[in-house]
Amino acid sequence: MDLDDLTPWLRLSLSHGIGNDAARRLLNAFGSPQAVFEQTEASLRQVVSANQSLALLTEPNDLRVQITRTQQWLKGSTTAQGRAIWCLGDAAYPQALLQLADPPLMVYVQGQLERTLGNALSVVGSRNPTPQGAQTAQDFAHSLSSEGLCIVSGLALGIDGAAHLGALQGAQTKGLRGFSDQPQTAHDDHWRTVAVVGTGLDRVYPRQHHALAQQICEQGVMMSEYALGSQPHAHHFPQRNRLIAALGLGCLVVEAAKQSGSLITAQMALELGREVMAIPGSIHSPQSHGCHHLIRQGAKLVETANDVLEELQLSSAVDSPAHSTHEDDASPLLKSMGFTPVSLDALLLRNSLDTATLQAELLGLELSGQIARLPGGLFQRLNNG
Repeated sequence: MDLDDLTPWLRLSLSHGIGNDAARRLLNAFGSPQAVFEQTEASLRQVVSANQSLALLTEPNDLRVQITRTQQWLKGSTTAQGRAIWCLGDAAYPQALLQLADPPLMVYVQGQLERTLGNALSVVGSRNPTPQGAQTAQDFAHSLSSEGLCIVSGLALGIDGAAHLGALQGAQTKGLRGFSDQPQTAHDDHWRTVAVVGTGLDRVYPRQHHALAQQICEQGVMMSEYALGSQPHAHHFPQRNRLIAALGLGCLVVEAAKQSGSLITAQMALELGREVMAIPGSIHSPQSHGCHHLIRQGAKLVETANDVLEELQLSSAVDSPAHSTHEDDASPLLKSMGFTPVSLDALLLRNSLDTATLQAELLGLELSGQIARLPGGLFQRLNNG
């Protein structure tokens, strides 16, 4: 995008009080951003309010800075990772976003620009999941990605990060089959994962996911509707959730409290005609209550990756999440734990072990990644146990 094309788009997006809805009306009325800024106040007031008309006639204070910043960012595009801005009406603009009532005026994208979305699933959940919940999100994403499904999430801590990581691992699975009779490889025509973020793409939030963001750009894309330099303001994240909901054929909620923003994303997905699915959990875990609420409201209860594919009407050979438990190989202690948090006293009652032996076995299982130690002296078995 050259400077002549970039400037009016940026000015329209930065004009005070001009949201996506007003911008779309202006484009429908006048044809292009450049034409919008050639109009008189009287002409503009036929489409938008008086205050909005005045805002359009006044150059935003940060426009020149933003033009320079955006040009420099676009110049950082490489053959390994492209950078682009997809404007409303561009051929590359994701068609799924056009189903929104307020599709973004501009979408900033970084990663594998030569690929496309393909079949996708939105995966959302708690930023503070249980160890079991994080493992479940990673396992489901791994299995579904290895079958050719793109995993869309928001790069947040917790379930989001686990889902992206699982998708990247699934993309490397040998013999990747996909949803056709022809074998695919990890370097096919579709993204393996999409991270929709609530900041400008020139920063990574949270910082802990800097390396993960780099890996996402190697197998998929990072995407944002926010201008470069945008900070992680709280109101950005509910807004970006509508993009996550729109990009998926369905929305899978792994863990969520009753007041979780993930439930809002699920509601957005439902309003867009997407399938909504939820994974049940322990009745004692607050992170499961949101999923149980969704299931009571009619969301599909899913226990395996194949349940997801069936709900999306996608055929597959996958039977369960990757790394699922082989119960016959589990130790007696693991079998006695189940998959809900359990106390040391309860395990003493279930096993004929003395306290010292039990604690030693628990430590060994924890070090091998088969169980997790939770607050309050509780232990929880993980799926790979």
